[in-house]
Amino acid sequence: MVEELKGIGIEDAHMDEFGYVYATIPSNTDKKVPTICFCSHMDTAPDCSGKDVKPIIHENYRGQDLVLPDDNSIVISPDNHPYLNELIGSDIITASGTTLLGADDKAGVAEIMDAADFLMKHPEIKHGNIRILFTPDEEIGRGVDKVDMDKLGADFGYTMDSGPLGYIEDETFSADGVKVRIQGVSVHPGYAKGQMENAMKIAGEILARLPKDRICPETTEDKEGFVHPVRLTGVLESAEISFIIRDFTTRGLHDLETELENIVKNVLSAYPNSSYEFEVTEQYRNMKEILDQHPQVMAFAKEAIVRAGMEPVTKPIRGGTDGSRLSFMGMPCPNIFTGEMAFHSKQEYVGVRDMKKAVETIIHICRIWEEKS
Repeated sequence: MVEELKGIGIEDAHMDEFGYVYATIPSNTDKKVPTICFCSHMDTAPDCSGKDVKPIIHENYRGQDLVLPDDNSIVISPDNHPYLNELIGSDIITASGTTLLGADDKAGVAEIMDAADFLMKHPEIKHGNIRILFTPDEEIGRGVDKVDMDKLGADFGYTMDSGPLGYIEDETFSADGVKVRIQGVSVHPGYAKGQMENAMKIAGEILARLPKDRICPETTEDKEGFVHPVRLTGVLESAEISFIIRDFTTRGLHDLETELENIVKNVLSAYPNSSYEFEVTEQYRNMKEILDQHPQVMAFAKEAIVRAGMEPVTKPIRGGTDGSRLSFMGMPCPNIFTGEMAFHSKQEYVGVRDMKKAVETIIHICRIWEEKS
C-alpha cells in the first residue's frame, strides 16, 4: 500500500511500527482549509476465512443467481440479497466460494486509493491538506488503539466503511465488553454429593436464563440493544463467559449490564460456596454525541453525495467503525458507503458502480471543504 501511494506521487506515505499507513495529499489552495482525513481498515473479519481470496468479476450483471465456482453450494441470489436488483447492469465482484471477499473494508481502501490518484493527477481540483489513514485490527475492536493523532493532524475525518449506495452514517451503537468469571468448587466426582459446584454448569445456567425473545441479536433490530455471549471457556472449578453489550445510549448499556448481572446473581444464589466477578470494559461510544457538535461534517458529506448524483440516506449503524472512536479522540468522523454487502460471509459482494460513486463522493467532499472555507 505504501509503495502504491508513493507510485501515484504521495511522497510522505509510510507505515509505522504498528502497521498503520499514513499519507498526505498536499493542499493546492491559498485558502486556509481544515485538514480532512479519509480512513479505511485493511483487516478482514475473523468470522470467515480471508486466506487466499480469489476475487471474481461478474461483468454486466443481469439479475441471475451467482453460483461461486469453488463451492457450488454458495449461491448469491437476489432472493436472499435483494440489493442485487439495484446492481443490474453493473459489474459485481465476489470471492470464489471458500472465503469472504474482504470488501469490508478493502473496498474502502481501493476507493481512497483511486480518489488519491485522481486528485494527484488533477491539480485543477482545489482542496486543502488531505490525510489518508489505513488501519489494522478494526474487526477485533482495536483499529485505532495505536493511531498517533498528533501525527495524523486532521481536523475532521470520514471512514469509508458502509454499505449501500448513498448511505452516510453518523450514529453507531455504544459498546461495552463484559467478562463473567465463575469460581466453583472442585471435588472428586466419586465423593462430590452435596459439595461439588461445577463452574461450567453454572455458566450454562446463566446462558440458559438469557431472554430469548428480546435483548439478543436474533430478536432485535433498529435501535434495540442486546446482550450477546461470544466466548465460553472453563473447567470444573472455574469458567469465564465473554459478552458484548450494545445499545445506542450509555444509559441503555448500563441497564443491560444490570440485567445481566442480576441473572448471574440469581443463578449463583443456588451455589452458596461459589462466587463470580463481573468485569465491564468500555469499547466505544455512539459517535453522534460528537458529530452533533460539528454539523458541517455531515452536511458537506451529504452535499457531496448529491453532487455525485445520489440521494443521501442516513441510518444508524447496528455496529461500530473506526470513526466511532476517532470521533471521541478529537476527529469527528462519520461513515460513508463503499458498496460492500453481505460482509463477514462467503456471500460477500460489491458493485463496481457503487465503488465508482464512492470515489466521486470523496472527491466532492474535498472540493466542498475548500469551497466553503
